[in-house]
Formats: sequence, structure tokens, C-alpha cells
Amino acid sequence: MSDDAEKPAVVRTADPAAAPRERWGRRLAERVPGLLLAVAVAAPASVLGAWFPVVGGPVAGVVMGVVVAAVRRPAERFRPGVAAAGRFVLQLAVVLLGCGLSLTQVVEVGGSSLPVMVGTLAACLAAAYVLGRRLGIGRDLRTLIGVGTGVCGASAIAAVTPVIGAASAEVAYAVSTIFLFNIVAVLTFPFLGHLLDMGQQSFGLFAGTAVNDMSSVVASAATYGDEAGQYAVVVKLTRTLLIVPICLWLAAVARRRAAAAPATDSTADPRRAARANVTGLVPWFLVGFLLTALANTVGLVPERAHHGLGVLSVFLITVALSAIGLSTDVRGLRRAGPRPLLLGACLWIVVSVTSLLLQYATTRW
Repeated sequence: MSDDAEKPAVVRTADPAAAPRERWGRRLAERVPGLLLAVAVAAPASVLGAWFPVVGGPVAGVVMGVVVAAVRRPAERFRPGVAAAGRFVLQLAVVLLGCGLSLTQVVEVGGSSLPVMVGTLAACLAAAYVLGRRLGIGRDLRTLIGVGTGVCGASAIAAVTPVIGAASAEVAYAVSTIFLFNIVAVLTFPFLGHLLDMGQQSFGLFAGTAVNDMSSVVASAATYGDEAGQYAVVVKLTRTLLIVPICLWLAAVARRRAAAAPATDSTADPRRAARANVTGLVPWFLVGFLLTALANTVGLVPERAHHGLGVLSVFLITVALSAIGLSTDVRGLRRAGPRPLLLGACLWIVVSVTSLLLQYATTRW
């Protein structure tokens, strides 16, 4: 008998806590390269956004990400981190957005602006559904363009994307479409306001409800006057709160659709069904958004921290949209053609006209 056979067997007892740590360590190591790549694209995009505030870092990030993906698609080792940046970082950015929202301001401004905000949102979503179907645009893309136009641009798209599980190409197209008509609004709205002889608050309400991203709202309203600029910012922040019922509604629709898919649709995407089940009725980041807004309202978020948190949230959105750009199927963008752009133009007109008509009917500026 050999010496090895005479040695007693060594029984190793596994540490129960070691397995989860090792698993999390492996997952983190897998995601680091892709996260760093998304940050590497987001950093120059943020600088570009600071130089040209009307463009903004998120738009620059998604465009630069798409360009990089078109030149050379990221290798397989980057994909887990890029996917995490486009999902979890996006959700975290939405939570931080609440730090800039005061529910007290919402109550103060809501009485005069809520009918206009709700009316423009309802008109936009109805038009997105009807026109989007007529134009043959997919459900997720028309939802993103509709919510982005009707609520608050890239921030709303960031909130809705994980709820409906939209593809990266659809997100990139929606963000680019919203950006284009923000630029048109900045260039034309002040002239239109003077042509209609609108007062400062009236124009602030118009800009706050018909322009999407904050930088474009400020650029448009501040050109008209300081009072218009200040009022437009409050309206825009109040409008951001409409993300909550929209996401709840979309989450409920996704959950119901996922539950019905196995029985009625043999071609349903199982990943989408699983995602809707996990998301549930109330996405965690939406709860976080409301909690941070409440914390800011009661004074738990220091005033001096507002600017830094706002910059951080915009940077995280830029990182997330850079990742979405990096994972975009460029051929999918080409296949979409000009029809989503036409939908964006129609919705922009619908929101602008509805905002003016509702305001004229309720306040007669």
C-alpha cells in the first residue's frame, strides 16, 4: 500500500460566507472594464456639454458612444460593465435627480401650472400612440419619444428605459430626436413669445412645459427674461415629478403583458417577461427618487450640496447614455429610418401648441 493511501483524508469545510463574496467579487471584476470604458467616453462628453450647455453631456455621451460603436464595437469583455452602466447607473442617476426637487415648490407652482403640464402630457402621449402606430414605429421607441417629449427629455427616458426594457438603439434614437427639437425650441420660442406678447411668467410656463432638458429650458427662458428663467426652472422641476405616475403605469402594463405572453404569444421574449416580473409594480429607483425628493423637502439635503449632487446626477446619466451608445446596434438605427424623427417633430408641435392653447384658456396671458 502506498504512503498516500495511508494518509487520512482531509475534509475541507467551506465557509458559507465566502461563496457570496467570491461571486460578488467575480461580478465586479467582470464589470470594471466596461464601466471604465463608459466613464472614458462620458468624461469628454461632459466637458463638451459644459462648453455647449444647450447640447449637454448626456446627448454628447450617447452620440460619442454610437460613433465609437460604429467605428469599432467593444469587445466581449467590456459588455457586462457596459450593460451595468446602461442599467444600474441609469437607475442611480434617477434617484439622485430627486435631490434637486422640492415638493413644497411643486405645491406652490402646481395650482397654476398643473393643468397645462397634465394637458400637454396627455396630448403628447395620445399623439405618440396614434401617430406612432400610423408611422409603423415600434412600441418601445414611440413610448420613449412620447415620454421624453411630454415629460422631461433625457431624464424621463432614463427613468422609463429600465421599466420597459428598451433596446439601446431605441434609446439612442429617442435621445437624439429630443435633443434636435430642444435646439429648435431654444432658437424659436423667445421670438414666438414676443410675437404673442407673453408675460414673463407666461413664457416661463410655456418654456417649462414645452422644452425638455433643463439646459435648454434655461437657455430659452433666460433669453426672454430673468423672471421667466426662474419660473421656468421651477415648472421644469415640478414637471419632473410626472415621471412617477408614468413609470407606475408602464410598469403595470409591462407586468400585465409579461403575465399574458406565455399563453398568447409564443414568440414573446422571455428576458423581457423576466425583467417585468422582477421590476414589479413599483421600481426601486422610483421609490428612491421620491425618498430623495422628500429628504430635500424636509431639509435633510443641505443647500450647499444641491449643486454637487445635480452635477453628479447629470454625469451618471452621461455615463449611462454613453454605455447605451456603446452597445447600440448602428444597423438598427439605419433600419429605423426617418420615421421616428418625423414622430418627434409632430409631438414637439403638439406639445407646443397644446401648452399655448391651455395657457391662453386658463390664464389669458
